Amino acid sequence: MASKRPRNKSSLPRLSRDGERLASLAQSLSVSGSRVEESYWEKLVGANVESLLEFHADTTIDAALDHLDATAPAGFDALIEIVETQAEAATLTADGETWQVLLVAAPILAWSRYSVPSGPMKTDIAATLETQLRAHCAASDARIALAPYLYSIDQLPRSFSDVHALARSLGQRALGHEEKKASNKRLPETAPLLADTRYLLAAFVAKPGAPLFRWQEQPDARGAERRDFSREQSLERWRDQGLPTLTTLMPGCVLDLLIPDGYHVSSRESDRAIRPYAIRAAIAFLESALDVKAPQLRAVIAAFGNDLPEEYRVGFTLARNPDVVHGVVWPLFGREEGPEVDGPEEQLVALLRENGLTDIVTLEQSFPLEFCDDCGAPLFADPVGDLVHTELPEETEAPRAHLH
Repeated sequence: MASKRPRNKSSLPRLSRDGERLASLAQSLSVSGSRVEESYWEKLVGANVESLLEFHADTTIDAALDHLDATAPAGFDALIEIVETQAEAATLTADGETWQVLLVAAPILAWSRYSVPSGPMKTDIAATLETQLRAHCAASDARIALAPYLYSIDQLPRSFSDVHALARSLGQRALGHEEKKASNKRLPETAPLLADTRYLLAAFVAKPGAPLFRWQEQPDARGAERRDFSREQSLERWRDQGLPTLTTLMPGCVLDLLIPDGYHVSSRESDRAIRPYAIRAAIAFLESALDVKAPQLRAVIAAFGNDLPEEYRVGFTLARNPDVVHGVVWPLFGREEGPEVDGPEEQLVALLRENGLTDIVTLEQSFPLEFCDDCGAPLFADPVGDLVHTELPEETEAPRAHLH
């Protein structure tokens, strides 16, 4: 998934002809003055993106995004929206009929005192989850196909064209025209995190213009109410049915489910939602590993970023010891505060207090994004503002897992 990356204009590579055209069309879209004109440019941009995705030309798309990010942010916003939309969707023809496909991600928030599992699912469990998704989240006339794999963030499709290919493949399976199954054997290893997100990926398939999700359904011509589920009701019923099934798949984990939605939106929402779980998992882990209670711990909150804060890092020490024994990274995503939303520091302080900590230090200065030269782990600030590597006491017998 692409994201904004600060770039020096002089360091940008020269765009190819296809990249120049894509960037130019996106800029035209971003300055259009009417919905009619927007629709014209959107079709042109969408057609170009679709062609590039089919040829796996991710370098061209990424170069255009980098160029616009550095030179025309409004154009970047216009292009990334269409690229994500095109990547997670597909149009298929089967038995002379046309179908629309959406790749849906169903995030699972999990934390444990050990590592969170991932990997292939047994056939019966995958079939049960597919049935539950269809019953509670898919529209009545939609078809779905669930990938029989519990994905970690490291195992999700890495490029836009990979996302698009998976949407097409699962869409074909939902229509009963199964393509050769993609092998999961080469997927990257999963980092042993105590708090992490897992994903179910499925294709939702329907006729063009027909609803894909249960909450989209409208009353029929006779006035009978078919829209029996709102998003909230769908999520409630998905939790009621899905959690018991997933508990057998992920023993020893505390679980929560987010609403299944389009691939890219779900990925971003789960990144936000997992952050409190990482804090709770850290405290529970330290209580067990160090044989202490939460009030015996101290938390040091510090902002990190090269220009503006890009993340907060929370280092944990024992109450009267400056050594940082563990840490949690709290990444920032766009605007994080407003009239009705506390800022990141206030959210962290409230969350730490809610979980029993009373000794909380908030450092005023901001720090550069420093990492360990040897292992690449993030460095955390100690109570006096020195950046250090986290290290548990030597005598601690802790599980071999770490935190965000």
